[in-house]
Amino acid sequence: MELLEKLKWRYATKAMNGKIVPQEKIDNIIEAISLSPTSSGLQPFEVLVIKNQELKDKIKDISFNQSVVADCSHLLVFAAWDHYTPERINKMFDLTNEVRGFKSEGWENYRQMLLNAYPQRDPEENFHHAAKQAYIAFSNAITAAAFEGVDCTPIEGFEPEKLDKILGLEQKGLRSCLLLPVGYRDESNDWLVKLQKVRKSTDDLITIFD
Repeated sequence: MELLEKLKWRYATKAMNGKIVPQEKIDNIIEAISLSPTSSGLQPFEVLVIKNQELKDKIKDISFNQSVVADCSHLLVFAAWDHYTPERINKMFDLTNEVRGFKSEGWENYRQMLLNAYPQRDPEENFHHAAKQAYIAFSNAITAAAFEGVDCTPIEGFEPEKLDKILGLEQKGLRSCLLLPVGYRDESNDWLVKLQKVRKSTDDLITIFD
């Protein structure tokens, strides 16, 4: 299966060569992010696509100097909603009604259920819930990049509060949670590229209940 071969090919790239990824491939990765499933279809996150080299260099400084942050073609920053608000919930439900061209009593009841529950919760709880949805899309982005023959590096190792200030995320009601540098591997400088991929055996990973 082609997809499995692509997933065997990919790895967390440790060095990139600065080569620019064609826009068509970036667009496909972004579309895969957009098509990702999220709880209640709210898509409670945004993705910032950074090509500016000065900005990438600045973010590298708060990402434990990981070279791929500066040497990648595009740096994707996943930023989750800092809170579920009535405005955000209503916007997505209204969009659904507009796209589908009709209103459903069950759907409107579901809207009201979320409005009665989510905004009243602790903002930190809501942020963590939203961040989990970003992780789903993040995984899809990694898979899409592999399918496109593009390297990427999943990164949680950075200082979120400093990145939020650099990108002005607080003013947008967002908090950064993940980085995904996208580009092409620099095999001559990447210590991981030649090493065999290590995964648990199926028996250790999967439990089947017949």
